[in-house]
Amino acid sequence: MNNENLSREEAAERSALISVDSYDVHVDLTNAKDPEFESYPTATTVRFSCNTPGAETFIDYIHHSIDSIKLNGVELKLDEVVDGARIRLANLKAENVLTIHGRSYYSRSGEGLHRYFDPSDGRVYLYTQYEPSDCRRVFPNFEQPDLKAVFNFRITAPKDWVVSSNAVLESQVTDPSDDSISKRVFAPTAKISTYITAILAGEYFTATTTYKPKSKVNSGDIPLVAYCRQSLKPHFDYDHIFKVTENGLDFFQDLFDYPYPYPKYEQAFVPEYNIGAMENPGLVTFTEDYIFVSGATEDDLEGRTNTICHEMAHMWFGDLVTMKWWDDLWLKESFADFMGTLGAKEANHFEDAWVTFANNRKAWAYMQDQLPTTHPIVADIPHLEAAAQNFDGITYAKGASV
Repeated sequence: MNNENLSREEAAERSALISVDSYDVHVDLTNAKDPEFESYPTATTVRFSCNTPGAETFIDYIHHSIDSIKLNGVELKLDEVVDGARIRLANLKAENVLTIHGRSYYSRSGEGLHRYFDPSDGRVYLYTQYEPSDCRRVFPNFEQPDLKAVFNFRITAPKDWVVSSNAVLESQVTDPSDDSISKRVFAPTAKISTYITAILAGEYFTATTTYKPKSKVNSGDIPLVAYCRQSLKPHFDYDHIFKVTENGLDFFQDLFDYPYPYPKYEQAFVPEYNIGAMENPGLVTFTEDYIFVSGATEDDLEGRTNTICHEMAHMWFGDLVTMKWWDDLWLKESFADFMGTLGAKEANHFEDAWVTFANNRKAWAYMQDQLPTTHPIVADIPHLEAAAQNFDGITYAKGASV
C-alpha cells in the first residue's frame, strides 16, 4: 500500500496525541563498500509519551524489510502492524518504548542515504538528505517537523572512514571480531526535527580549524570542519570557506542577539547532490558544484558565500525555531534567502550582492509568479506531496523580495 503521503490533519492528530522524547539510532554501514548490498541494517528505539493511554497511532518507515517490532516489551506481529510506509502502534501507554529492527535502501536519487562510488578512484561516499520527509527512508520515525526529539546516533562503518553527524563524536569502539570496523558513538543532539538530522560517512578529505568569535554575542570557540571527496582535494579552497563561515557567525550572532546554538559547525560538499544545500544543524551539506575545479569568478564566490550564509541563518530560523507544518515553509526560506544576500554584503563585503539579488533571485520570482502554478507566499500545504512542490521561486525569492 502506498500511504507515504502524510496529511496535515494526520500530522495534527498525531502531534496532539504524542510527544517524542528521544531516538536511539544505530546504522550499520559495514558493507557499504560492496555495491552488491542494496540495503543496510538499522536498529531504532523511540521513547515517547501518549496523553490518551489506550489510543493508537503510527510511525513512518519507508523500508527494504522489517525484522522485528517490540512495543513496551511486547513483540508485535509484522503482518498485523506493518502497512506500507506506516507501522500501526495500538494500545499505547502513558510512556512508551518502541524498538524496530529493519533494513533500509541505499539511495541513488538523493533522498535518504545516498551512496556514491567515485569513478576516478573507486572511493565510497555516503550522506543523507531528508527535506521535507525522507528521514523515514533511513530509520523509522514520526516524520513531521513539530515532533522534535533528542537523537542519539551510533554508526558502524569501516574504521578508516570519516563518519559524522549533527552532534559531537563521543567515542569510537573497535569491533571485537573485526578490527577494520568500528562503531562511532555521537553525543545526544539538541531537540530537533527529524528532517534536519544527518549522517555523513566515507573516505572524505577533511579540513579543520577553530572559530574564535569576534562578535559581542557569541558561543565561544567552535570547531569548524569542511569535507569533500578526495579527488576534489586539489581544488578545495577551504580557507575561503572557513573565512566566510567565521564572518557569518560573527555577523549573525550579533544581528540575532543569540549565540550560535550548536557545539560545532561542519560543512560537507558532496557528490550528486539533488539540491543546493541543506541546513542540518552542526553538519550542513552542499552540492560539490561549489568547489570550482576551473577556478572561481567573483560571481562564483559571491554565490557560494550567499548559500553559506543562507544555511547559517537557518541555524536559528528553521533549526532552533521550526515551523509546525509545511504551510509555514516560507517563514524560514524567505527569511534565509534574504539573509544569504545580507550576509554576503554586510559580513563578507560582496558589494554587488543586492544587484545580484535583483537580477537573479527577484527575476526568478517574477518569472514564477507569471506561471499558472503561482501561489501565495503563505501557501496551503494539505499534505507532504504538496510540501515537496513548494520549494520554488515564490517561497524563496518572492518571499525574500517582500
